[in-house]
Amino acid sequence: MEVKREKNLNGKTIRIVKGDITERDVDAIVNAANSHLKHGGGVAGAIVRKGGDIIQQESDKIGFVPVGSATITTSGRLPCKAVIHAVGPRMGEGDEDNKLISAVRSSLSLASEKGFKSISLPAISSGIFGFPKDRCAKILLSQAVNFFKENPQSSLQVIEFCLFDDETLNHFLREFDSMF
Repeated sequence: MEVKREKNLNGKTIRIVKGDITERDVDAIVNAANSHLKHGGGVAGAIVRKGGDIIQQESDKIGFVPVGSATITTSGRLPCKAVIHAVGPRMGEGDEDNKLISAVRSSLSLASEKGFKSISLPAISSGIFGFPKDRCAKILLSQAVNFFKENPQSSLQVIEFCLFDDETLNHFLREFDSMF
């Protein structure tokens, strides 16, 4: 894991790291989930493979989560305390930007409600769901800043974006540098 960028905003931190989200030592990691919470491929598949079947079993009990919403399960064998499953949009379904904003805000709000201090998010919807990586970076980073501004009393102290591949990482770094 390598910290690529970090910005302190009134005692709260927004950070970009390159690495494997399943190895992050934070209170919660975010899974880029589908509405049926079937964690077969991508980030979701990796989370269940490393965390264990308990994550999929709890997801099956929850059942369905609408696009733009988030839910939470335990983390199994992962180093984090919980997995927040955020359902981002698939490109082509309509109103994707607002649905992605809602998914991110739902994740951050849920983490805050649980009293978590740190959260690590992937580039939600930018993989197999086809959301453009540059727009994803802009939305996720701006929502992190907005969340801290609008919720100064939140328990969250660190919002981190954990990116696995160089292409996605570079979009996030460019957006970060243009914002700060």
